[in-house]
Amino acid sequence: MNSPLPKSRLGRGLASLIGEPAPSGIRLPAEGEQRLVPIGQVRSSAFNPRKDFRDEELNELADSIRTKGLVQPIIVRPCPTSNGDYEIVAGERRWRAAQKAGMHNVPVIVRELNDREVLEVAIIENVQRQDLNAIEEATGYRDLVERFDYSQEQLSEIIGKSRSHVANTLRLLKLPTGVQELVQQGQLTAGHARALIGRDDAEVMARRIVDDALNVREVEALVQGRADVSTPGSTFKRSRDKDADTKAFEKDLSDLLGLRVEIKRSSGESGTLSIKFGNFDQLDYIRQRLGGV
Repeated sequence: MNSPLPKSRLGRGLASLIGEPAPSGIRLPAEGEQRLVPIGQVRSSAFNPRKDFRDEELNELADSIRTKGLVQPIIVRPCPTSNGDYEIVAGERRWRAAQKAGMHNVPVIVRELNDREVLEVAIIENVQRQDLNAIEEATGYRDLVERFDYSQEQLSEIIGKSRSHVANTLRLLKLPTGVQELVQQGQLTAGHARALIGRDDAEVMARRIVDDALNVREVEALVQGRADVSTPGSTFKRSRDKDADTKAFEKDLSDLLGLRVEIKRSSGESGTLSIKFGNFDQLDYIRQRLGGV
């Protein structure tokens, strides 16, 4: 039997007090209803724009859940195809990590949402948390445009982003599959990728960007013909040569953190150490490691 969370007991009907689904024909309140439900009754959704769930990130979150519990409820709706089950609207990563942590029951907020609203909420929640890579974000926008006839202006209002951001993000889907995969893997940023849109040699240039760790300004120079992408000994390549000790230090630190590390030498013995992170969880992981936690 589903058990309600304590905070949901005030101002709710009898059905919510005992944790049972609301009787047929009675809608849930607009803001949703909190419950504690068996994790086996919660299912993923095809509407979730996020497709990439990395094991190392899930394992880190699972460790946190074992220690602190699942502090943020998962947003769900009654499953349209299975009576008594729930379909995830937002929070699939937390649900997956909770399974890894061995949780039997999870806190949820149950809302009555149609398919369009599910996609809206999923995109908004993920974009606000910066959980989506640029290609996943673009795919979610495309689904709203193609399946539910949204205009780019409507999208910008819903997600709280500028219209130019929506348009530029959607343009990423014009890139070759290989380049899109590099963005999904975190090897290319959206800024890098946008500079390659419409080029026949986009995949060749993308590989050069990754291999030489070019920044966006340098990529723009390549695109505008101020540097030669096809010549291995070009200006960028020569300026970025590193000694063996620097490369070894980068590799050791990357292996230790599980994140991309880059060292840029300046004058004398000075320089800059950069650590690339893909989301707030990885940033918090860096903070914990630096703090000796």
